[in-house]
Amino acid sequence: MCLAVPGKILRIEGDTAEIDFGGVIRKANVTMVEAEVGKWAVIHAGFAIEIMDEEEARETLKLWNEFLSSEGTTFN
Repeated sequence: MCLAVPGKILRIEGDTAEIDFGGVIRKANVTMVEAEVGKWAVIHAGFAIEIMDEEEARETLKLWNEFLSSEGTTFN
């Protein structure tokens, strides 16, 4: 099963981007996508695997939060 979470691209340096996951910043490899600052990327295992628009990203996060709220945690 693939569990991937969307995050907003804040900065790109070479093949690596800083991704904002609701206030938690992590680095991810962006060589497999056409990454641009301000876009949303789906990240799995440290790699951006898809670029998505903001509406789709927010809907995905909403669904994740609905699922996780039953477990006592959420993404922002």
